[in-house]
Amino acid sequence: MTPPTETQAHQTHHPTPRQYVQIAILLAVLTGIEVALFYAEPAVGSLVTPALLILAVLKFLLVVGYYMHLKYEKRFLTGLFGAGFVLALMVYAVVLVAFGVMTRL
Repeated sequence: MTPPTETQAHQTHHPTPRQYVQIAILLAVLTGIEVALFYAEPAVGSLVTPALLILAVLKFLLVVGYYMHLKYEKRFLTGLFGAGFVLALMVYAVVLVAFGVMTRL
């Protein structure tokens, strides 16, 4: 028996159509939570901004991991993308602080 080629091994690790639908439903639920948080800001107060940021990062990771198949790539590529993501988060935090959004936390 011959070992699977890289293409065959790569194809076996992709999500099934059912998993794609489950992830889409989860993303829709997270989006609904984001919308509810936005409208509930007077009741929730200063926790809205961090909660929305956490939900945005979670949704981003789900999309990148499953729909862009980064979860199934080699560790080097995932690490390279992760380093860029961390750098982008730091730049985003600096901009939020510069415009005074993070000072309200």
